[in-house]
Amino acid sequence: MCVHHRASRALRGYRAMKDFQIDESCIQATSFALSSGIPGRTNIQIDTSPYLSEVDFSPVEGIQGDEVSIDPVSLADLLRNSFVYPPHSIYRNVKLAGTGFDPAQDMHAAPAYHYRFQSALARWRPAPGTVDENKLLETYHRLLCDSIALTTANMQAPWLLQSGGKDSTTLAIALSETRPDTTCFTYYGGREENEIPSASQVAKKLGLHHETLVCDPERAYDRYLAMVPRVPLLTADFAALSYADLVTEVRARGGDGIVDGLGADEYFGCPLHNTDRLLALLARSIRLPHALFTSRLVSRNFKLCFVLSTLQMNEFERFLPGSRFSDAEVDALLGCDISASSRQRLESFRSDIDAAQSKEAIRRISCTILESGMLAKGMYLARAMSLRLAYPYCNESLRDWVFHQVPDDHLIGPGGVNKVLMRKYIAGHFKDLPYVQSKGSFRFDLRGLASRRFEQVRAFAEQARDVMPGAPAWLDANRNFLGNKYFASKFYLLAVILPWLLDRMLGAKAVAHTKSE
Repeated sequence: MCVHHRASRALRGYRAMKDFQIDESCIQATSFALSSGIPGRTNIQIDTSPYLSEVDFSPVEGIQGDEVSIDPVSLADLLRNSFVYPPHSIYRNVKLAGTGFDPAQDMHAAPAYHYRFQSALARWRPAPGTVDENKLLETYHRLLCDSIALTTANMQAPWLLQSGGKDSTTLAIALSETRPDTTCFTYYGGREENEIPSASQVAKKLGLHHETLVCDPERAYDRYLAMVPRVPLLTADFAALSYADLVTEVRARGGDGIVDGLGADEYFGCPLHNTDRLLALLARSIRLPHALFTSRLVSRNFKLCFVLSTLQMNEFERFLPGSRFSDAEVDALLGCDISASSRQRLESFRSDIDAAQSKEAIRRISCTILESGMLAKGMYLARAMSLRLAYPYCNESLRDWVFHQVPDDHLIGPGGVNKVLMRKYIAGHFKDLPYVQSKGSFRFDLRGLASRRFEQVRAFAEQARDVMPGAPAWLDANRNFLGNKYFASKFYLLAVILPWLLDRMLGAKAVAHTKSE
């Protein structure tokens, strides 16, 4: 089936607001449209473990034009989940050995996934009340400081991405002793959560320099577009544009390294709360007509859209954050029935999922998968700005000690309180930090991006019809709903994905010449 026919069919499908079916040969046609082969290049496997001192992306740098071989199923992954299911990458011949995958395996074959840090596998963890708490806190502090010293050893001017939450506050405490030359950097992404007061209070008391950056979606997007040619692989994490803004600013202000607080959830644990349980019950893999979401009753209500979209997901994928494209939308965007192939990739994790002894254990697996995408964002964007990157929580000595030597009640407390040891560690230095009580993250002005850069992204979509024939139609059909975060989140995914694809297929000039209006 030719690309033009697929594009026309996708357009008709969106105008009618109906799902449509295309035979399996479309997947092959899509793959052909996305790839013209990779002359002279063989299969590539990259160890992307965050426990490495540095990940080598040199094998995939400089790929453009006739060398590009985009994996269409990975493209569906990005649209459905905002990241590519490991061990796959955006390129068909590039596989990544990340968390849960042994890099000694051939990632191009059928590699086995197994996460070794489930609570049920900690056979010799001490019972609650049998270990002196002060000794626990002292050991935790020492191991964290050792990890910071090791991971920042090659940095002359480290900058901590400080959200003001538990993970970054804990790092700030240890950094004040180990690397007092660290600058704490906080991003103000919008009115929903203001991390700055809490983060500023922490930095001031610890004697660390503190800087802030207020989100400007246009500035952030321009910075992302500028670095796209140097971003080795593609992910569409919902903090990617915030991260692009931050790392560009760090480089401009003289920093040479980023300290990132990701990596602890996987071994501290991922407790479920009532909202998580309710959403899991609602996830039923039901296909709903797109017209329901654009109806007058639903289209302006983010919470209602979010609940309805949950009905379309399976329970496992609802653990993943954000509002993403539905399977029907992905099939329409790519012009063929390909979302099922993306969903099938979840089967690589089925053995561990089936063996999980609790909902928390299943969520921990989802956390390892999700963090592969979140960690990748930092790896790709720091690489693009030639910045060193440290994940102090991704340290084997620290991880193994927490997993084997910290009692259960200091990992997950009553009522699903997470990271109890971290909370006690912080309490030894600060009292009643409000932002530590709730989750910290870097927000981004999704609606501002959609309102200010619609025409630019629409132009990208027009250029990328051969790859994503349904993108122009989706943008035209949903333009009036982008004031709702549910729709703006999907716009964000297109805004991140399309220019990277265009750069690889047509070169940097294709992106540079598509100016904002």
